[in-house]
Order: sequence, then structure tokens, then C-alpha cells
Amino acid sequence: MALRQAVLAVLLAAVVLPHALALRVGLGHAHPHALHRGTGLGHAHAHPHPHAPGHPPLGGGAWSSAHATFYGGGDASGTMGGACGYGNLYSQGYGTNTAALSTALFNNGLSCGACFEVRCDAAGGGSHSCLPGSVVVTATNFCPPNNALPSDDGGWCNPPRAHFDMSQPVFQRIALYRAGIVPVSYRRVACNKKGGIRFTINGHSYFNLVLVTNVGGAGDVHAVAVRGERSPGWQALSRNWGQNWQSNALLDGQTLSFRVTAGDGRSVVSANAVPRGWSFGQTFSGAQFN
Repeated sequence: MALRQAVLAVLLAAVVLPHALALRVGLGHAHPHALHRGTGLGHAHAHPHPHAPGHPPLGGGAWSSAHATFYGGGDASGTMGGACGYGNLYSQGYGTNTAALSTALFNNGLSCGACFEVRCDAAGGGSHSCLPGSVVVTATNFCPPNNALPSDDGGWCNPPRAHFDMSQPVFQRIALYRAGIVPVSYRRVACNKKGGIRFTINGHSYFNLVLVTNVGGAGDVHAVAVRGERSPGWQALSRNWGQNWQSNALLDGQTLSFRVTAGDGRSVVSANAVPRGWSFGQTFSGAQFN
């Protein structure tokens, strides 16, 4: 049995790890226009920025300073995949309101799924590029550092800079395309998701890789546990990469429940979310954070 488990783990790792590495490298880079256009930013008009409807602030609601660029093209097709493992952001419900985070914000992938309210900071750097209002984006990717370039001239995502490489459509809701890069203010807000938390079970027997998506509330998942109908208690999953959580237990043929713990410490249990006859590759919906 141990030999079979080891062989299956090695085979799946050979498939999953190259894919994961491909997603982590070369994604989240600033749009080419953003690498060379860092002057003439801001907007002459000052407008109040109430928090987005349905997205109450978290952690006291304090605003912090950062910068934002964009990538992925006008239809955001270039933002698909990514270091969080969400795959097709349209079918997963994230749409184009997404961003890749710099190292300072990404937290080694634990920030995946977190929601941020972002507004262009007219007072922080210019007078011609900011648009009024704010947007809420979900963290779905990593913007890697570019140590070959200075952090203030192309290496926008270099530590310790806080930076949002946003999808082009959502960037253009707070700033003009020609700006390329703009100063922004941001704060964590609650994620407002439709339906329950979704669990996509990939892998094979003894190597279950559970992708957790569509998480409301704090949005970021810091712990996942599973309980099969034949299990005496909860079994903690380990985070493999992004929001893919791994269990080496034999879960086949069992009704499964999941316990998800977010970054704010709150937990929600999706009891019997997965029926006994489940198959690898299927997605199931559970409970949701209120």
C-alpha cells in the first residue's frame, strides 16, 4: 500500500508541479506600457471614496499606499491561470476584477482570494490620469520581482513595494490607459461572493488535491480540513500551492465534509458537501461565510 501511495504521489507531482511552476513564472508582469510611463499621473478632481457596496472594510478600514499597473489585454484573457491555481477566472466567478500582488502583499500565496478596494491616488503623484471612484479586486496571481530593473523604473513588484498588477479592464475603471502606472490607495474589504465555497477535487487515490474557490468574507484561506464518513475526526490538509490543498488519505467512496478557516480566524463547515459517489475532477458547493 505504501509503495502504491508513493508511486501515485510521484506521478501526480510530475504533472502538477511543472504546471504550478509555469504559472508562478512570467505572470503578473506589468503591461509593456506600464514599464516606461510613470509621469503625469493623477487627476485634478477630488472625490470622496465610500467603500464599495456589499464590501465592508476589514481590519479597521485604514488606507495604505501602493502603485498599480495592468496586464492581460483588453479582455483580460492574459490573466487566466496564475499562481493561485484558479484556472479560468471567468468560469470560477472572479471575472475581470482581479489583480496579481507583489511579494509584499502576496504572503507566499496565503493572500490568494483576498479582496482589496483600490482607488487611484490623485494627490499622491500627478494630475492627469486618475478617474474618480474605486474598484474591488480579488487576488488571483503573483507579480514576481524583476531585480534587473530599479523598483522605481520597471521593477514595480520588487520588494518591499506594495503593488497591484491589475487586469486591464478593471485598471481602466480607476485610471486612463495611457498612464501605465498610477499611485493608488488600498484597503482590505470583505469578499462578496455568490453561492457557496467551491471545492474541486483533483488528483488520484491517496493524493487528493482540493482547489478551494469562491470564498466570501476575508476571502483568503489559511487552513482546510476534511472529514470522510468513515473518519473518526477532522484531518488537516496541507497547502500544496496557491489555494490547492492536499490530503494523502484514502477518501474514495465517502461522503466528505470540509472545514475552511480564513485569514481572520473564522471557520465555516460544509457538512456532507461531497456525495459518496464523487469522482476526481468534479466541483462541489458548500457553505459560505456570512
